[in-house]
Amino acid sequence: MAVDVSLFIDGAWRPGASGRTLDVINPATEDVIGTVARAEIADLDAALAAAQKGFAVWRAMSAFERGKILRRAAALLRERSEKIALIMTREQGKPVKEAKVEISVAADTLDWFAEEARRAYGRVVPARAPNITNLVLKEPVGPVAAFTPWNFPINQIARKLAAALAAGCSIIVKAPEEAPGSPAEFIRALADAGVPAGVVNLVFGVPAEISAHLIPHPLIRKISFTGSTAVGKELAALAGAHMKRATMELGGHAPAIVFNDADIDVALRVLVARKFRNAGQACTAPTRFLVQRDVYQNFLTRFVAATKALKIGDGLDSATDVGPLANPRRIAALESFVADAVKKGAKLIIGGTRQGHKGYFFAPTILAHVPTNARAMNEEPFGPIALVNSFESFDEAVTEANRLAYGLASYAFTSSAATADALARQIEAGMVAINDSHLSSPELPIGGVKDSGYGSEGGPEAMDAYLVTKLVTQAAG
Repeated sequence: MAVDVSLFIDGAWRPGASGRTLDVINPATEDVIGTVARAEIADLDAALAAAQKGFAVWRAMSAFERGKILRRAAALLRERSEKIALIMTREQGKPVKEAKVEISVAADTLDWFAEEARRAYGRVVPARAPNITNLVLKEPVGPVAAFTPWNFPINQIARKLAAALAAGCSIIVKAPEEAPGSPAEFIRALADAGVPAGVVNLVFGVPAEISAHLIPHPLIRKISFTGSTAVGKELAALAGAHMKRATMELGGHAPAIVFNDADIDVALRVLVARKFRNAGQACTAPTRFLVQRDVYQNFLTRFVAATKALKIGDGLDSATDVGPLANPRRIAALESFVADAVKKGAKLIIGGTRQGHKGYFFAPTILAHVPTNARAMNEEPFGPIALVNSFESFDEAVTEANRLAYGLASYAFTSSAATADALARQIEAGMVAINDSHLSSPELPIGGVKDSGYGSEGGPEAMDAYLVTKLVTQAAG
C-alpha cells in the first residue's frame, strides 16, 4: 500500500508548486513505499501567508475554545492509533508497539497543553502612586516555524505544536521527509478537530532550503528545532541574526551510572529498554554505562544476556524488540564507531555489524573498556551501541559524566539517598533520572544544557517560549 503525502497549507492538502516529490523508503525492506511532496519557495510563501492569517483568528479565540479543539484532536489520535502506528512503522522502522506508545504520548501532550492554555496568567503589580494600575499581560509571540526529526515523527511535533497552539500561536511544521505519513495523520487529526485554516501548516522538502527561507522571514517570530547539535548551532545563529526566539533540543551522550549499592534488576530493566528503544535512535538514550567496580562483571554479564535476548526484525512483527535503523548512512556511521573503538583498545562483546543483506538492521552492540579517546565516547553514536566501563569512586563517575559538552539526559542507580542527592546537584544535564527513566511526560520540562540546547518542551516552562510579556501601566483619567 503506497502512501503519498501532500503539503497542508491554509486548511487544504495540496501538491508542491512544482509537482516534485521525494521517495519514501521502508527501512526494513528498502522498498519505495510512497512519495512526499517537495515544497518550493512559492509553497513556503503560501504557508507564511496562511500562518499570518491563521494567527489573527486563533489568538482572538478564547483559551477555553482552543483547549476544546486540542482535546478533540487528542481523542481522534487515540481513535486512529492503530492505523497511524502501522504507517509510522513502515516509514520509520520502530516496532508497532513503540509507535502506539508514541501516539499515546502525543495525545496526552495535546490534552495537557489544552488545560495549560487556561493558565497563561498575567498579574497586577502594586503601584507606587495612587490611581495607577500596573498590569502584566501574556500574549502569543506570533507565527512559529518548527523543525522536527525522523526518530519520533509525531511526538517531536506534538511537543512544539501543542505548546504553540495553547499559547495562541499559529505554526508551520517542517516534518521529516523520511517518515512523513504519520506527521500528516497527526495534522489531519487537528484539522478534523476544527483547527481553523492557516493555524497549522505542514511542509516537506529540502531542510536547508526551508530553514533558510522561514527563519529569517519577518512573519516568523519563534523557531523550535530538534536535531543534531551541529545543525542546531547553525539554525540558532541564523535565528539570533534575525532576533528570533529559539528553543533548541539537540544531541545527547547520556551517562548511566550504576553504583555498587544499586538494585541491579531495576538498572538492567530500565537501561536495556532505554538503550535499545527505537534501535538506539534517541537523543536521550543511555550511551556511556559507568558501572562501579564491585558490580561491574555481574552487571556486564547480565546486560549481555538481556541484550542477546532481544529480537531484531521488521517492526510490523509483534515479536520485534529492535527494528531497523532509519537509513544506510546510520549503518556506515555505526560500523565506523565500532572499528575505531576496537582499534583504540575497546573489547567488542557482542554485535558490531549489520544484520542481513536487506533492510537497515544493525545488531545491538556492547563494547567494554572503551578508552575516552574513542570517537564513540565523544560523538553521539545515535544507534544501538552501549559503551560499558568501570569506575572506582563517586568523583570519578561524576567527572566522566560531565566530561563532554553534551548535557541532555543522564541516568543513575543507587540505594543511597545521600548519593542520589549529590548526583542531582552535581550532574550537568537538563534531565537526571535516578532509579527511573520517565523523562518524557508532557507535564515535565524536557530539554538540555551546554551543547544539548536550551529551552523546555514540556511542563509549564514550555509555554514561556511562545508568550511575550507586556507591561501596561495606566493612570486613572
